[in-house]
Amino acid sequence: MNNRLVFALPLAAVLAFPAFAQTTAASDQSQPAATTTQSTSSDTATGKAPLQVQSREGFWGHLNPFARRSYVKRQTEPIRDRVNELDELTAGNTKAIKDTDARAQAGIKLASDKADQADQHAVDAANKATAAQQTAQQATARVQTVETVVGNIDQYKASNQTEILFRAGQSILSKSAKDALDTMASTVKGQHGYIIEVQGFSSGRGQTAITNSQKMAESVVRYLVLQHEIPVYRIYLVGMGNAPTADEATKTKRSSGGRVEISLLKNDLEQLSANAGAPVTSADQAQQPK
Repeated sequence: MNNRLVFALPLAAVLAFPAFAQTTAASDQSQPAATTTQSTSSDTATGKAPLQVQSREGFWGHLNPFARRSYVKRQTEPIRDRVNELDELTAGNTKAIKDTDARAQAGIKLASDKADQADQHAVDAANKATAAQQTAQQATARVQTVETVVGNIDQYKASNQTEILFRAGQSILSKSAKDALDTMASTVKGQHGYIIEVQGFSSGRGQTAITNSQKMAESVVRYLVLQHEIPVYRIYLVGMGNAPTADEATKTKRSSGGRVEISLLKNDLEQLSANAGAPVTSADQAQQPK
């Protein structure tokens, strides 16, 4: 009996020590929470006070080989809660970063589209300005051509001259005279900017010579109008009588028989008009004054 007590007492003491140590550790852990003022600093990620470090240890230290499940759970629950809060905060921050990045990308794309649109408008404006400049240059060339046409519209130059001879006192055209008139009329068919000057010369004196010269000139005009349909307003007729004329040696002489001089005068109006209607080339633009 005494032997059993001897062995039972030490065994009971050994079994009581862990319970006492665990109780002491639990009381030590509750004391800082009750006595120590916890910080409510907002410097942490969760905005809560940081976990307090154990200032005192139990009998077995941090490692208690005889700790119960409730004790371990009570020790790890604050850590698990903080980890969960950090995970939620990290997820929220990640979502906010993604939203901010998406908005930034959308803004960058919108700005790029606006810049491309502005560049296209600038290119269109440059093309329109170039077209307007070309149109202005063409208009300037047309105006210059028209000014040249108007300035030269009454500047007639002799391009062809024919002489028709008549017998004294006659006004009938011979075959050779008709052939000469046909040749001249063929050069002006369908053209513009020309006039035909018909001057009649006759031998004799005074009004008789003027009348005879006018009759010969009228026979020429009649042939041109009826046979070649030359408008009358393009023909100018003058009966010069026995007026003196200048020969090639610039010596004046009087006509000794019937004679009609036909002069074809042109002012290059048709050629200038054709140039005015022609498109302006790069060579024409290069010749324009700067």
